[in-house]
Order: sequence, then C-alpha cells, then structure tokens
Amino acid sequence: MGITRIQAARPVFAQLGLFFALSRTPHGLIDLATPVLTAMLWCGGFPPARILWLGILTAFAGYTCVYALNDLVDYRTDRQRFVKQLESSDAGDLDSIFLRHPIASGRLSPAKAAIWTSIWGVVAVVGAWILNPLCILIFIAACCLEAIYCLAWQTSYLKVFVSGGVKTAGPLAAIYAVDPSPSPYFVALVFLWLFFWEVGGQNIPNDWSDIDEDRETDASTLPVRFGETISSGMVLICLSLTLCLGVVTIGLSRVPHGFACTALPIAAAIYLLISPALKLNRLRDKKAALALFNRASYYPAVMLGLVIAGCLLGS
Repeated sequence: MGITRIQAARPVFAQLGLFFALSRTPHGLIDLATPVLTAMLWCGGFPPARILWLGILTAFAGYTCVYALNDLVDYRTDRQRFVKQLESSDAGDLDSIFLRHPIASGRLSPAKAAIWTSIWGVVAVVGAWILNPLCILIFIAACCLEAIYCLAWQTSYLKVFVSGGVKTAGPLAAIYAVDPSPSPYFVALVFLWLFFWEVGGQNIPNDWSDIDEDRETDASTLPVRFGETISSGMVLICLSLTLCLGVVTIGLSRVPHGFACTALPIAAAIYLLISPALKLNRLRDKKAALALFNRASYYPAVMLGLVIAGCLLGS
C-alpha cells in the first residue's frame, strides 16, 4: 500500500518540479534573503513577527511570479536560442537545478505556466496590500520591467539596466513594508548597492555563459556587443562599487556596528564577488563567468547572516 502511494505521488512531484524549474525556486529561495536584509538594515533589527513572516511569504510569491514571467514571456526565444540544451538539467548554474526552460522544452504548457504565474502574482498583490499598498506598485513595475527585458533581447544591450531595476524591486518594497516613510537617501543607496551587484554579479556573467547561443541568434547583450575585455572590466567596476556601497549602506543603517558589520562584509564581498571577478578577468571564459554568477548569488544571504550576527552580538 505504501509503495503504491509513493508511485502514485511521483507524477505529482514531477509536475511540481517543472513549476519549480519555471520559477527557478532554488535561486528564488536564496533571493529571499535580500528583502529581509534591507528590512533589517532599516529597522535596526528584526521587524515585528507579523510583518516579517507576511513579508517573506509576499516576497516568495513575488519572486516566484517574476521568475516564471521571464520564461513565460520568453519561451519562444528560449526555444530558438537553447534548442541543444533544453533537455539538459546539468547546466551548472543555480537556475538549472530542476530543468532549464520547461516551457520552451515542451515539458510544461504555456497555459499551465500562466495559471501558476497568475496565482503567485495574486498572492504577492494581496500580501503587498496588507503590508503597504505602495508595494503593489513596486511589484507591478517589476513585472512590467521583466517583460520589457525579455522582449528587448535583440533590441538593445541597455536592457541590462532594466534587469538591475527588477532585482532591486523586492528589497526596496521590503523597506516600505516596514516603514511607509523611509529616508529617500537610504532607499537610493540600497538601490545603487543592489543594482551594481545584479549587473556585475548576475546579469553580465549569466549572459556571458550563454554567449555562444546569443551570438547565433543576434541577441543584444553586453558580452556580445562589447566583447570579453570590456565586459570583464565592467564586471570588476560594478562589483567594486558593490563592495564599497555595501560597507556604506551597513554603516549608515540602524543595525549595531560591531566587527560582524564592518570588516566581515568586506571579506565576504572579496570572496564572493571580487575574487571570482578577477578570475573571470584573467581567464575570460564561460566557466569562470558561471562560477562568478553562482558565487555572487549568495552575497545577499551571507550579508544577511552577518547582519543577524551583528544584531545578536550587539543586543
């Protein structure tokens, strides 16, 4: 009886796996650290329990919706660009743990993907309304920017800046969720900090890892448009700015400024960002770009851990 139930449940788990692949759930779970981080930096500690847990649920719904929206809008393009890799789940990056591009590979229908995306979109909107209606506008803006980013894949390499705007939406919404009137200077600082992290540590390396496919389909990305030398230089500049802005942001935040919140963030940024960026600048290959993308993805989570440690030690 038990074996029969397990066998019957396998198709359900397999289907869920396709939806998790659509929303890049492993990466989305890591990204949840970013809104918690910015909320704590502005609050000077943990927000009230009700706001914290509702905020985490809302952020999860938002990331799940936006990541799914990317594949939903872009599935025809993905089918054209990654026809040789679509059946492989071993691409070596966080976004391919389950399966890469499940709609484009034909494993998941666009209709089911649209329903999944809509459900999580509704959850995100409801949660945002309860936290702060302004968060709804930020979420809608992020969805629109994500769609623009996908549609501009052959239009302009400047879409990299659109990607930066999408990735900062959740962290900024988290600040407004805990305080409807935060300092605009602090909000701007957080935006710049995470914007440069996204551009240098996520977008350019991710595009670099797909450079062969992008060249074949005339995609407009920074690595395709400017080549390896300029792209690696831009990565180093963006991530150096990320390091500096991270130190300044934490220094101007309300969290206790002990050792965990001063020297350790610099060490973390050097290990997670600067070191792999220097390796990419030296090797200038897809493997190094992918390694940078993977390691940089953990930067907000590590920073959150350091902030939590600082709050606990300073209390």
